[in-house]
Amino acid sequence: MGQPRVLVTGGGRGIGRAIALRFAREGARVVVAARTSTELDNVVAEIERAGGAGIAAQMDVRDYGSVEAAVWRAVQFLGDAIDVLVNNAGVFDVAPIEKLDLAKWRWMQEVNVDGPLYVIKESLDALLESERAHVFNVASAAAKRGFPGNVAYCASKYALRGIGDALREELRPKGVRVSTVYPGATDTTIFDRVPGTWDRSKMNRPEDVAEVIWKAWNAPAGENVDDLDVPPRTG
Repeated sequence: MGQPRVLVTGGGRGIGRAIALRFAREGARVVVAARTSTELDNVVAEIERAGGAGIAAQMDVRDYGSVEAAVWRAVQFLGDAIDVLVNNAGVFDVAPIEKLDLAKWRWMQEVNVDGPLYVIKESLDALLESERAHVFNVASAAAKRGFPGNVAYCASKYALRGIGDALREELRPKGVRVSTVYPGATDTTIFDRVPGTWDRSKMNRPEDVAEVIWKAWNAPAGENVDDLDVPPRTG
């Protein structure tokens, strides 16, 4: 098999960008999808400098029509098959239950739950064309335990974990691997606009998450890569 054919959502910055560049360094063909075209164009240039081939596909994961169009563009560029699908697009906010805005609740579920489901549905035929298809759903440590002020976020990430668990059982007989990734707090721009005191020096870096995904993609067929924790940084 040749170099991997990759689609990454939320690929314009942070974890998505790091994943795209990790695969690009191995010569992969990478489609980065997100809403902001200028960020995507910058990442595509970085992909090409890193030794890969890339294109941008504007996508709003809340809009099924947008997902459909972006995945069609991705499949055309990747040659009708997707080897690696990374559902990374996500949003985060903190609010105690008494201050939780219901519109914000709906927004978080639409991006963090509906979005990955839409992308998987649209990508399924192309995944089944691959000889070693692998779906990575980037969840969070908040998919395993609750945190104060995170009712909406935890609910969305627990749901994404459930999608991955069920999808894994459904697609395993068809030769598609499904992994759920559980990063702890990761130092990205998402924390620039969330209230609170955050010690970002102790957070993971986006490249830590990318390396876990890269290693799982290369794991032997018999190795269990269902649930992937990102080790805490040391030193």
